[in-house]
Amino acid sequence: MRMVLCLALFLAMLELSAVALSKAPAIASSQEECADDYNASPLSTAFYENTCPEAEAIIFSWVDRAVSEDPRMAASLLRLHFHDCFVNGCDASVLLDDIEGFVGEKTAGPNLNSLRGFEVIDAIKSDLETVCPRTVSCADILASAARDSVLLSGGPGWDVLMGRRDSLGASKAVANNNIPAPNSTVEILVAKFQNVGLTLRDMVALSGAHTMGKARCPTFRSRLVGSAHLTGPKVNLNFLQSLQQLCSGPNSNSTLADLDLATPATFDNQYYVNLISGEGLLQSDQVLFAGDGPTRQIVESYAEDPMTFFEDFKRSMVRMGSLGLLTGKQGEIRRNCRSVN
Repeated sequence: MRMVLCLALFLAMLELSAVALSKAPAIASSQEECADDYNASPLSTAFYENTCPEAEAIIFSWVDRAVSEDPRMAASLLRLHFHDCFVNGCDASVLLDDIEGFVGEKTAGPNLNSLRGFEVIDAIKSDLETVCPRTVSCADILASAARDSVLLSGGPGWDVLMGRRDSLGASKAVANNNIPAPNSTVEILVAKFQNVGLTLRDMVALSGAHTMGKARCPTFRSRLVGSAHLTGPKVNLNFLQSLQQLCSGPNSNSTLADLDLATPATFDNQYYVNLISGEGLLQSDQVLFAGDGPTRQIVESYAEDPMTFFEDFKRSMVRMGSLGLLTGKQGEIRRNCRSVN
């Protein structure tokens, strides 16, 4: 854990790449104190410097095109990276299609009819295979595309560590168990994040990804049903009534609502401002501001200072992106992200 934290602090001191333009102030940290941990990492910002120097530029170009055509795609690509890393680490297992004799993760409860952006990853991979075959992993594409999606939506940039390799399998069961549900309590959220090696503060910071994107009515109906959710000093009845109206139609199971009504396509700290006003869309969002626990205090700090949120989000993304890595000769570099070689 100390190694990952030191690594994140060290990275924040580096000049961000030409692709990820810098928005972050310098962080006071001791480079010498963290040098051993940094050097011990199997990942590197220069991993493709000699084998595929165009890699990040190619990824950025495709993400830029996709987000320009569909601003919601930024949230979708960011979510792909989350759902990948929470299942046995960041190994691109989420991209594998079901075939005869093999069940992937796409049909798991948190992913079915929910994850999108696979075609963007396919296009990036196809382009990279033309320029530098069998070199850039699908897992690294996901990590870089997540960063680019945040940057293109007005959020911070950071140096993405590269060198992940792709899995030879997947786990629908782990996807069903590890990925937090939209009606989770704070206790469940903390446990899910701790189970993969992330802290409570990581959980609150990474939840801020919900400052972009949309969710279907079934994912937030727990906000609308039961007197326990309609009482209390921080409940916004007008907001809940608007959601009830939105989700009352015959085809409401496919109806989408913005996770952030104020700035739905912008990566900012509005998500936390919304929680304070009782306008968190998902139950797992709004519970972060319930009670007087530490998550409430972190929410308040992020709502007050967007740069605090940005810095913590960057560090938590680096930490999450380092979970359960396949490196060296482990796994493989897939030719097609949807299937093993």
